[in-house]
Amino acid sequence: MFLRTIRIIFRVVLNLMARVSMTGYENIPSEGGAIVVSNHIGRLDAMVGVIVSDRDDIILMIADKYKDVPLWRWLGGHLDAIWLDRDEVDFRSMREVFRRLKDGGLLGIAPEGTRSKSEALAPGKPGAAYLAARSQLPLIPVGISGTEDRLVKQRLKRLQRLDITINIGEPFMLPPLPRKDREEFLEESTDEIMCQIAALLPPKYRGVYEDYPRVGELLAEQQRLPS
Repeated sequence: MFLRTIRIIFRVVLNLMARVSMTGYENIPSEGGAIVVSNHIGRLDAMVGVIVSDRDDIILMIADKYKDVPLWRWLGGHLDAIWLDRDEVDFRSMREVFRRLKDGGLLGIAPEGTRSKSEALAPGKPGAAYLAARSQLPLIPVGISGTEDRLVKQRLKRLQRLDITINIGEPFMLPPLPRKDREEFLEESTDEIMCQIAALLPPKYRGVYEDYPRVGELLAEQQRLPS
């Protein structure tokens, strides 16, 4: 109930401050475990993430440094968020994530680990690939543009609405986590995840993945799909 109320509030606020364009909404499953992976360019992304789906079983992960911020601590508690220690391997949090995924929850995660200072894709970290390969659940790539902190401040200061675009790609799977050569596997799988996200973004947001051949392949596949 609390999540539904927050979602309604977020949608009203976003509609007032921005023109939001969303494609691929049908790619978010209505039930069952799945992992949504997206780029992260601004604080507003968290609000956008909550409105992407109408599901009540969203798994929220919040960096534990925000426990010191009363508003985040209050929201995290009421939304049953998982507090994550980004400075160390947080096995306790990972066990809880796996438990909720097994129960059919929908996890949202930014593989970059934090907001991109360049406002474009930074190198991804292996956490999302590990979760997907071990759980054998589908990954759903999302590309978000127009939520950069710098742009948000500029537009709102001038009382101008933002233009936010959310592109949701088709689900895809990673192979099972192998027993050997895991580091190489996770590196390649992370590149695949990031390229899937990059292909949903305008060129200036693709960052370090702009020239990856895989991005070109995915863009070519998009053009062949019926409109």
